[in-house]
Amino acid sequence: MRVAITGTTGQLGGRLCVLGAAESARGMTLLDCGRKTMDLLVPGSIPTALDSLKPDVVVSCAAYTAVDAAEDDRDTAFRVNGEAPGHLGRACAERGIQVVHISTDYVFDGRGKTPYLPEDPTGPTGVYGASKLAGERALLEALPGASIIRVGWLYDREGRNFLNTMLRLGGEREVLTVVDDQWGCPTHAGDFAEDLLHWVRLGVEDAEAIRGVHHYGHEGMTHWHGFASAILKRVHPNVRVDAVTSDAFPTRATRPSFSKLDESAFFHKLGRPPISWKTALNRCLDAKFDSPENSQRRLP
Repeated sequence: MRVAITGTTGQLGGRLCVLGAAESARGMTLLDCGRKTMDLLVPGSIPTALDSLKPDVVVSCAAYTAVDAAEDDRDTAFRVNGEAPGHLGRACAERGIQVVHISTDYVFDGRGKTPYLPEDPTGPTGVYGASKLAGERALLEALPGASIIRVGWLYDREGRNFLNTMLRLGGEREVLTVVDDQWGCPTHAGDFAEDLLHWVRLGVEDAEAIRGVHHYGHEGMTHWHGFASAILKRVHPNVRVDAVTSDAFPTRATRPSFSKLDESAFFHKLGRPPISWKTALNRCLDAKFDSPENSQRRLP
């Protein structure tokens, strides 16, 4: 099975590419379909890339993810997030290619009190969320059998993300301030990537099982302060983490105050329970600090 991965310079797409060697031994060839091959701002590059790579499945990770910048760059955000999935869906429909598309918790307004189900009403509050929701709709209109997976609060041991920001700041300061009025679920890109490939295999066996909109995440939820505290307790235990409200860190785009997604149906289809966000975090930190390149930075 040939699986093309878009967005390969991002956290999730990059992590999927890392899994390529292991997956090839299990009969799945992961193909780098990065921007040089498929530029979402150039619709004509989509069918050209598909004809060149000849995938059976496309895992669509590429997106415009600069949440604040999107408020002032609406046109680009909608072209990449809103229109390109429709172009991809039409090109894949013509070629009999399945699509698994990654979306976001930002399609909701953040006023929920219980974990969001895939069928719950959407209501994005900013350009980024609105553009991603438009992309979901465009893809399903073009390719009704497509699979859309929403996820939030992604992090990994490499790259620019909340985890690495906290690790850097924890090594520089004695006190950090982090908001405690935004709730969600920290989600490890490494675990998501592995589960995503299981999802792709499930779709090959039963396309109906994965079609439509689904939610992914780990078990449990916390706020950013809780996430930061868990990171620093493990790596920089002497750093104090003070809680503040979002008003202390004004941003161009409004962040959801609640964005926990209900992941239970996704894992029911995979036939196993999800792991907790704390378990995922500890596994990520183990991998980060126990890797050969970090042999001099062992955890205390």
